[in-house]
Amino acid sequence: MKKLLFIILSLALFTSCERKINEYAADKGSANFTTYISVGNSLVAGYADGALYHDGQLYSCPNLISGQLQLAGGGAFVQPMVNSNIGVAVYPGVRPKFVLGYKADCQGIVGLSPVLAQGDMDPFAPVGYAVNNLGIPGAKSFHLIVPGYATMNPYYTRFASSMTGAVVGEFANLHPTFFTMQLGDNDVLAYALAGGSYDSITPIPIFYYAMKTVLGTLLATGASGVMANIPDVTSIPFFTTIPYNGLVIPRQSLADSVNMAMEHFYHLPFHYIAGPNPFLIRDMSASPPFYVRQMQPGELVLMTVPQDSLKCKGMGIIDVNTHLPYPIPGEYVLTTAEVTQIKGATSIFNAIIDTMAANRHIGLVNMNSRLKELNSQSGIVWDGVHMNTTFVTGGAFSLDGIHLTPRGNALSANFFIDAINQRFGSKIPYVDITKYKGVVFP
Repeated sequence: MKKLLFIILSLALFTSCERKINEYAADKGSANFTTYISVGNSLVAGYADGALYHDGQLYSCPNLISGQLQLAGGGAFVQPMVNSNIGVAVYPGVRPKFVLGYKADCQGIVGLSPVLAQGDMDPFAPVGYAVNNLGIPGAKSFHLIVPGYATMNPYYTRFASSMTGAVVGEFANLHPTFFTMQLGDNDVLAYALAGGSYDSITPIPIFYYAMKTVLGTLLATGASGVMANIPDVTSIPFFTTIPYNGLVIPRQSLADSVNMAMEHFYHLPFHYIAGPNPFLIRDMSASPPFYVRQMQPGELVLMTVPQDSLKCKGMGIIDVNTHLPYPIPGEYVLTTAEVTQIKGATSIFNAIIDTMAANRHIGLVNMNSRLKELNSQSGIVWDGVHMNTTFVTGGAFSLDGIHLTPRGNALSANFFIDAINQRFGSKIPYVDITKYKGVVFP
C-alpha cells in the first residue's frame, strides 16, 4: 500500500511540473521542410546581449526550429555565422556583447551588473555564401522591400546576394519549401527604444503594403509556413526593470527639505515622502520655466537611462551641483501618450497580420498572447522550467533586456512548433528547454 501511494504521489508531482517534452515519432504532416528559410529581424538573427555573436546565432530561434524540422525531413539550415563570441564589428564603435559581471557604481558599491565582454570582435566582412537565416537586426517591415537595403544595413551587407536588390529578392533564389516569418516588431520597437524622441512608428498603410509584399513574395516561391504577430514591447525588461517611482528618499527629514525647495524656490507642486517617489521628467507641455513633472503610473523608464546620474547626480529630482530641478530627459522615458501610441499601433498591426495569416492559410504564432503569459505573475512553466520577464533572473531575456536567452529562444521555438503542428497536422517534437541556459552568472 505504501509503495502504491508513493507511485501515485510521484505521478502527481511529475504531471504538476507540466513537462512538455514529446516522445512521439516526428511527422511532417502536409508540410515540406526540405528547404527551410527564416525571415525577420534581430530576434530571428540570434542577436542577444546587445550584440550579434557566434553562440547567439547557434541558439537562434530558427536554428532551434530547424533542428526539430530535420527530424521530419528538413535539410541543412545555413546562417551567416560570426566568428567571435564577443560580437561583429559591423560599424566603427559598435559595442561587444554584455556579460554578467561585478561592477562598482558611483557610490563605490560593487554588485552584479551587465558589463561589456572583453576580447576580439569579428572584423566586418561579407560571409560569401547563401544563407537560410534572413534575420536582419534593425529591419522594419518596409526595409525588406527597399532596393539597395544592403548599403544601409551592414548586418544585411554581410550576406546579401546583391547590393542593389531588395531582401525579398533573396527568396526565390533560395527555392524554399517552408518558411517562418517574424517581422514588424521594429516598426514599433525602434520608436519605443528612442523614448519616442528620434524615431517614428511605421504608418499603417506602409506597414500593410510591406507585410503584404513580403508575405506574397514568400508564397510566390511555392513555400508554405507560419508567421508571428507582434508582442507588446512595453512589457519587456528594457522598459519595466526601472520603476516609475524608483526615486527612493531614505528618510522623511530629507523629503521635507526637498519639499521646501520645490515649494519656496522652484514653485513646483510636487510632494515627496520617505520611500519610493515618482521620478521628475522633462515635459515641454508642463509649466515654464522648468518644464518638468512627476512620472505617472504606467509611464516607463528605459534601461539606457544613465543610472549613475540617478544615484549620484540627482537626475530625476534636484541636481547636486546646480541645485536646480534635474529631470530625466525625454529620450529615456515613455510617457502615457507614447505608451498609448505603441499599444495602439501594435493592436492595429496585429489585426493586419492575423487577417493576412487567415486569408492565406498561414499558421499564426500569437507572440502577443505568449508574452502576456510570460509577463504574468505565474509566468510560464515548460519542461518543469519556470520563466518570466524579470530581468536577469527570469530566464527568458538576455542582458540587453530586449532579446532572448538560449532558453528564451527554445521557448519561442516551441511556440512556432505549436503553430506548425496545428496548421499542417505535423508532429514536430518540441525543443527540450532543459538543455538551454538563461543568463549565465559569473
